[in-house]
Amino acid sequence: MNRIPPALGHLIPTTLAFFTPQSGGSPNANSIDSLYKVVLYVALVIFVLVEAALAYALWRFRARKGAVAAQIRGNTRLEIGWTLGAAVILLALAILTFVKLGSIQDPVNSGPEGANLTSDSGAPLYASADRKLPPNGKSLEIKVVGRQFVWEYVYPGANEPDGLGAPYSYEQMVVPTDTTVTLDIVSADVVHSWWIPQLGGKFQAVPGYHNYTWFKIEKPGVYRGQCALICGRGHARMIASVKAVPPAQFEAWLANQKQLIAEANAAAQASRAKLKGQIGAGQVENP
Repeated sequence: MNRIPPALGHLIPTTLAFFTPQSGGSPNANSIDSLYKVVLYVALVIFVLVEAALAYALWRFRARKGAVAAQIRGNTRLEIGWTLGAAVILLALAILTFVKLGSIQDPVNSGPEGANLTSDSGAPLYASADRKLPPNGKSLEIKVVGRQFVWEYVYPGANEPDGLGAPYSYEQMVVPTDTTVTLDIVSADVVHSWWIPQLGGKFQAVPGYHNYTWFKIEKPGVYRGQCALICGRGHARMIASVKAVPPAQFEAWLANQKQLIAEANAAAQASRAKLKGQIGAGQVENP
């Protein structure tokens, strides 16, 4: 029995991976990848069959001396057959797409370790036609704000009812593992596109409009991407990354972010008080 050479065995999946979406970071990205591969494999089979039939026809009915080509006016059975065959394939792919669509759009519940980070504290979560929530209605919501030319991530935990004082980070989003994270994506200036290939599809950040998506990362790691829509001269530098850490480490990181913001606010308040108290040439007029 002949065996496939190891080099060829690695070459085939590597070649196919070049034509398929990145995955492995989140369940929705894996569903996109599996659906894409089904369509790709079906298309490859049809392509091979059509090309093989074409090659056979070119060889079988090639020109010969003294031969007179048959004048075929049509084949009703054959025409009906390939029309029905194509319709059946399209219908099957459409049904499969709708079956898989739920696993792509609908978030799953957080795991046991991440469940404690998806409490009802902070702003209430709500679902709509565009915004999906896990079955238990709980997720860690992070607001993604596109700015020329940096991504800002705002986390729950604001000190004020209007959202002021919420912890945030730039460029790199930090999330806990085993936790369903829902994203509220907006823009502060022009249209951007938030895309981490291994965590799902592209989502535009549009001024005055909210887009929503989700992901859930099982293991610690860093997933990289960038703005996928030309948004100005600094577009190429508008990179993004998601760093997944254990829940306990995430809580410590979030607490540190809150402390840094509190210290910065205290320092700013002290500076304002100092400026307000200056007199003479050093006086600063405060509106």
